[in-house]
Amino acid sequence: MNQTKKIYGGSIDWITVFIWLTLCIIGWFNIRAAVFDPQHASLISLSTNYGKQFIYILVCLLVACAVMIIDGKFYNYISPILYGITLLLLVIVLIVGRNVGGNQAWIPIGTFRLQPSEFAKLGSCLLLARYLSSHSNKMPNLKTLVFGALILFVPVLLIMLQPDTGSALTFFALTLVFYREGYVSGQFLAFAFICIILFILTLLFSQWYIIGVLAILAALSIYMFKRSRKVIQSIVIAFIASAVFVLLVDFAYEHVLQSHQRNRIDVILGKVDDPRGQGYNLNQSKIAIGSGQLFGKGYLQGTQTKYNFVPEQSTDFIFCTVGEEWGFVGSMVIVLLYMTLLLRITQLAERQRSAFARIYGYGVASIFFFHFFINIGMTIGIVPVIGIPLPFLSYGGSSLLSFTLLLFILLKFDSNRKGVV
Repeated sequence: MNQTKKIYGGSIDWITVFIWLTLCIIGWFNIRAAVFDPQHASLISLSTNYGKQFIYILVCLLVACAVMIIDGKFYNYISPILYGITLLLLVIVLIVGRNVGGNQAWIPIGTFRLQPSEFAKLGSCLLLARYLSSHSNKMPNLKTLVFGALILFVPVLLIMLQPDTGSALTFFALTLVFYREGYVSGQFLAFAFICIILFILTLLFSQWYIIGVLAILAALSIYMFKRSRKVIQSIVIAFIASAVFVLLVDFAYEHVLQSHQRNRIDVILGKVDDPRGQGYNLNQSKIAIGSGQLFGKGYLQGTQTKYNFVPEQSTDFIFCTVGEEWGFVGSMVIVLLYMTLLLRITQLAERQRSAFARIYGYGVASIFFFHFFINIGMTIGIVPVIGIPLPFLSYGGSSLLSFTLLLFILLKFDSNRKGVV
């Protein structure tokens, strides 16, 4: 079966479009379930979140069509302007923004609240792709890596001033782009992963116990490779770096992270049992998902959802509604849809003929994966609660529009890949 169809002089990947539309519709119905009020039973009641989400979906359909009509080269040219506009909005939100849940991240525009950090991801992806693609014919070097990282650092700094840690952390997922383009080695990613493991272990056990174990492992490794001076030097350097990192963990944990962030990590690690305080969201989330069992309780039949036991259940915790009303089977359908979408995006990125489109595609894949993994992970208790939406499912006009733009700009690049963007 032909997977693409000619449109506006190019071709569009209808599989990806179908997944996008399916997730939007599933999200719409689950937002209705999460905030259902019998007094406003209509699917398009504009006084409800699901009524507003319906309008947002229609707007996104129009925006998607507009994106496919516009020449793909336009997005390359406009990337510096769009990046500058998003930075300006991130500054404006610090001055006139509305504080919700401790974050000054929204600019009120009538009844709509604009969240600039969502669009900063799009602007940063486009500008990073433009910058790295302009150096694609050269050997990867530290200078290009540093300037590329600065493109991401500026919006991260402004977002942290709100402060919105969840949105800021999303930008670090773009490390995958630097890895794909050869600016970051696999060894660096392995080192970063080891640092995460050491960070968690240091919070669970004494730092001196961890250093002792590292010393034993280093000694055994030196004994095994005693004939290779170069390997021994690498082992010694790795041990010293790891030991210093472990010693710095406590300081960073106490003086860098905010108290509510420390509390959330403590709850995840089981150091604190606080089901009515910091652990309330997570505890209620797990109860809701677990109560769905295999096939769920049925649409609009979720008791945890219906009686609002899970806070933010139409936004950050929308997956709880899926788990309770659709059960394990329904949850796996959602997970498979996201995995298929991520695989498809990666395939689209890899088959691009231009460096700009390829780099942008990997940026989209990185952002989508981070949101998918972290959002679902925090609802089931495997990562700390940091408050980021689930793409296309969570309620919110800014997030839905930004994710739609991210995806359909890539689809536009792919539709014209024979012409090279």
